[in-house]
Amino acid sequence: MYILYYILAVVFILGLGFLAGFFYRKHLIDSHVGSLETLGKKILDEARREAETIKKESRLQAKDHLLQLKADFERETQERRQELAQIERRFLQKEENLEKKAALLDARETELSHKQKQLAQLEKDLTEKQEQYQKLLAEQNARLESLAGMSTQEAKELLLKTMEREARIDAARLVKRIDSEAREIADRKAKEIIALAIKRYASDYVAEQTVSVVTLPNEEMKGRIIGREGRNIRALEAATGVDIIIDDTPEAVILSAFNPIRREIARRSLERLITDGRIHPGRIEEIVEKVTQEMDAAIREAGEEAAFDAGVHGLHPDLIKLLGKLKFRTSYAQNVLQHSIEVCYLCGIMAAELGLNEKQAKRAGLLHDIGKAVDHEAEGVHALIGAELARRYGESPKVVHAIAAHHEDVPTESVLAVLVQAADTLSGARPGARREMLETYIKRLESLEKIARSFNGISKSYAIQAGREIRLIVESDKVSDEEAALISRDVAKKIEQELTYPGQIKVTVIRETRAVDYAR
Repeated sequence: MYILYYILAVVFILGLGFLAGFFYRKHLIDSHVGSLETLGKKILDEARREAETIKKESRLQAKDHLLQLKADFERETQERRQELAQIERRFLQKEENLEKKAALLDARETELSHKQKQLAQLEKDLTEKQEQYQKLLAEQNARLESLAGMSTQEAKELLLKTMEREARIDAARLVKRIDSEAREIADRKAKEIIALAIKRYASDYVAEQTVSVVTLPNEEMKGRIIGREGRNIRALEAATGVDIIIDDTPEAVILSAFNPIRREIARRSLERLITDGRIHPGRIEEIVEKVTQEMDAAIREAGEEAAFDAGVHGLHPDLIKLLGKLKFRTSYAQNVLQHSIEVCYLCGIMAAELGLNEKQAKRAGLLHDIGKAVDHEAEGVHALIGAELARRYGESPKVVHAIAAHHEDVPTESVLAVLVQAADTLSGARPGARREMLETYIKRLESLEKIARSFNGISKSYAIQAGREIRLIVESDKVSDEEAALISRDVAKKIEQELTYPGQIKVTVIRETRAVDYAR
């Protein structure tokens, strides 16, 4: 019985232990599941927070991108507006110029119609007088023909032939005698003065071109100069007024313009942009404006330096600025400012030798080509433009006349004008002073010989001394000594009328008589 109770107690105790273990394991499992659920919720919350953060960052990035696109659009729109505004200003300026020209044409048309009426009246009066004259002349001719026994045409031809032959011979003798006397007196003195001027002054020559080359640090810089869709190069060309040529030339950009000042501004601006590295339309306009101001100051300094070196004082400030512009002009590759300073010194030296006003001569020599500073902006030859500028800025009448007459656009009326002509010719004719292209040089020589062969009695012509002298061989049986002198003068006049050349051309006519016999 006790054993049964003992067994039942053991079974009860084992049951209690099993139930306690079961409930304890269930408690552990429930605790573990709870911790897993808490961990899952925590991970889920962190994932949600991270998703919200990523979402906010994406929204911020999208807004930044949108703002950047908007800023680019506004900048491009502003550039387009500026371009349109510039085009509009150009059109308005052209329209104003056309209106002014139209008004000027109307005034000229009115004046022309008035003059036409006056001419019509004068023509009518002249016609009436001519009819009366022809009537009287016909009556007189009829009486003369009856008395002389020959027609009017026959008498006229005979008289003209006789007078022409005698006049040509007398004129040739007179020209030869006067020319010989003048050469004997003037040649010696002129050579002495010119030789002295050349000895006392010598200078270097500066040759320039119509293009400038800007060296680049690398080939990638060409793309930056062009810019997106070419906006940088368009902005640079519009701001400077030059053509920018980007070709296969390695690490180089070519700037092309006939205006050397604009070309120099473009060269300096492009070099600064390359050094700075910030190349965009706004920066381009800023740099070009700054360089333009610096160029204005440099031009004025060049004019002041030239006037100071030449010893010419009291010039008007605008004349000094125009004088500085000549530093960037060339004539036959000779720098015009250097040429003007040289003419100034030569004029002063020759004036001193002749006992003339040296200061006035140097002033006229320095300003003689001042018209070339604005001849691309005004109509007319540079000599007359320069004379008008000198008159406007208070120069003396003698200086104004010397400037106007230095290329014989007006007749010379003073020794000062002749001095400026001589100094100008001397400066341009010195060896190495001026250059010209081979093709132009060859064409000038061919034209020179062609003009010479167009005269009767010339058998051969030779252009020598690099086109500065032409020698003509005439047929002695057809041309006399007196006629040879006339031929040299006529050829020289025709060359002056038909050719453009630096310096002067000497025309030499050679005539010889050969007597041949044979001893048998």
